[in-house]
Amino acid sequence: MPKPKPKPKPIPMTMTIGAFSKASRLSPKALRLYDELGLLRPARVDPRTGYRHYAPEQLERARLVAWLRRLGMPLAGIREVVALEPAAAAREIRAYWSRVEARTAARRDLATFLIDHLTGPLAGPSPDNPNKELPTMTTLELRYSAVSDTGLVRPANQDTAYAGTRVLAVADGFGAGGAPASGAAVEALKSLDAEPLPAGSVLNLLEDAVQGAAEAVREVAGATDETGTTLTAMVWTGSQLALVHIGDSRAYLLRDGELFRITHDHTVVQSLLDEGRLTPEEATAHPQRSLLAKALTGGGPAPAPDLRLHDALPGDRYLLCSDGLTTTVPDAVLKEALTTSPDPAGAVRTLIEAANGTGAPDNVSCVVADVVRRVQRCDEA
Repeated sequence: MPKPKPKPKPIPMTMTIGAFSKASRLSPKALRLYDELGLLRPARVDPRTGYRHYAPEQLERARLVAWLRRLGMPLAGIREVVALEPAAAAREIRAYWSRVEARTAARRDLATFLIDHLTGPLAGPSPDNPNKELPTMTTLELRYSAVSDTGLVRPANQDTAYAGTRVLAVADGFGAGGAPASGAAVEALKSLDAEPLPAGSVLNLLEDAVQGAAEAVREVAGATDETGTTLTAMVWTGSQLALVHIGDSRAYLLRDGELFRITHDHTVVQSLLDEGRLTPEEATAHPQRSLLAKALTGGGPAPAPDLRLHDALPGDRYLLCSDGLTTTVPDAVLKEALTTSPDPAGAVRTLIEAANGTGAPDNVSCVVADVVRRVQRCDEA
């Protein structure tokens, strides 16, 4: 009996460039350009005629490219977005649109100024009227304060606290070289304080900086897990704060009178809480409550940090602190201090005093930063 002939493999269905153009609402000229730029390669190119053919499953990517072009995103940005997973792509689009809105607001204020300047009675300063005030525009900025205190029991301070124009950071060192480790981790992030950061790539920049921090800690700690540091930091973009977190230092947000903890402790006890194996009351008294599940140490690769973006609103107040504060001062007292203190420096002093009032068995570090409106003249923008 003759063997049955094998069935030929089905030829994948493709669409001509004309049909694909109609379905994706991208012109053939645009499709050729996106092919040349590597944004949207055809599924097949006829070797004899050079005619492009596309697979139906490419339509989703093509439509995304078309939508992003309608949004006004540059081709370089589109290339980055279409290569991302959906959640990451959504974050990048949100960050891009935040930048667009900020630029639009600035241009709107400048357009208002120019219209007023060019219409006689509302004209701005001139030789005949040099004292007339120029219109203003509003942006957001940080006002901040940082203090690290030895406390009342420890012989030395192994914490590091830092607040700058763009970088806020707290690190809690441990082991024989804890102080150099925390200092090295924070120092590695200070490079981000030098110039404005694009919101769309700030998380990538921050992740790279944390890798630099991990290398710096390894250099000062040697190849041991017995020495290391936690690291909790935020980086300001002008409209958002990017958060990175490793360990059990914490970050809080006070917004509209409510206090929110925005980090999750990387401790063994917190893992037991998450699994339902401990109650909050049992966790408070657990003998290993300070045992870390994640930290920057001298031994092994750096653990994956928690990374996220937070949209900033005028009136927001952020607190970054070591566990020397949170293990002695209840959340209700934190909230009271942050709510009633008129400025970051006062809030930091009040929090340190609250920790010392309980006996301060550990080092205590606090960074407080306020998001405030800044009004400037249009000719200063």
